[in-house]
Amino acid sequence: MSPKNRPAEEERRAEREAMVERQIRARGVRDPRVLEAMRQVPRHKFVLPSLQAQAYQDTPLPIGLDQTISQPYMVALMTELLELKGPEKVLEVGTGSGYQAAILAELAEQVYTIERIPELAAAARQRLQELGYHNVTVRVGDGTLGWPEEAPFEAIIVTAGGQTVPPALKEQLAEGGRLVIPVGGYRMQDLLRLRRHGDKYDLENFGPCAFVPLIEGSPADNSFPVQQKAPD
Repeated sequence: MSPKNRPAEEERRAEREAMVERQIRARGVRDPRVLEAMRQVPRHKFVLPSLQAQAYQDTPLPIGLDQTISQPYMVALMTELLELKGPEKVLEVGTGSGYQAAILAELAEQVYTIERIPELAAAARQRLQELGYHNVTVRVGDGTLGWPEEAPFEAIIVTAGGQTVPPALKEQLAEGGRLVIPVGGYRMQDLLRLRRHGDKYDLENFGPCAFVPLIEGSPADNSFPVQQKAPD
């Protein structure tokens, strides 16, 4: 199944609808496709069982191993900034729980997502499979290096805060493609969007945000990549 033909997720739908109206639409996110994706993806299945009652609150939540799932508004805002229309190939750096990847999978043809922590990658892979997101491929690796064999990407999203924009990600962006990334210090960053025009990149700043740090270098264990491929 693809996100377009799998059964609608009805469990806790009223909570998702309230989340979209009160937290996301009310704060300026207007793309109807993004709003519908936020209604469809069951965020409570991407958080720890002990935190499911808080899944639709306007806050990030811990997912273990010192990582978090971003607040719903930030997920929606960053997704809207990618300007997805449907046929794109998207790269995500920082799989985490897999929630952002699921939102992207509702909106794009193919999603490639990189996670440096093997345990999180494995759990996200299983969760995405169980929910029917077969247009997502998960890999363990250093996200700052991107995914060169699948480049170029029409959209790239980074869900961790870097001190600079990794050069490899800029190089792997397609002509006219959008890269959304938090850039700044350890605790606070600015949410940036870069748009490629040949060798030049237009830069827009969408204000302050706070993400876990983007870490460069090889993960402790990348010998056995965790991958989830679309069915033949």
